[in-house]
Amino acid sequence: MQVICLEEPAFYALVDQVVSYIKATHQIVQDKWVDPEEAMKLLNISSKTTLQKFRDEGRIRFSQSPDGYKILYDRDSIMEWHEKNAKDRF
Repeated sequence: MQVICLEEPAFYALVDQVVSYIKATHQIVQDKWVDPEEAMKLLNISSKTTLQKFRDEGRIRFSQSPDGYKILYDRDSIMEWHEKNAKDRF
């Protein structure tokens, strides 16, 4: 038996490459539901308050765990929001 040792950054880089390879070869699309941090990246906002405002105003769909602690956001509704608010070229 052989043992391969990797430093932590190299290990995580390898994991990222494996995940990318599996997604590409098996035609896996992005996750439908994203966590708050990913939702803020997709919306290009930095405030959790703004994210909550979008949620409260019904601008984007979300799902909440039964205990109310975990909230996930619908990636498709975020992309729809972008499309709805896009400005046409002149």
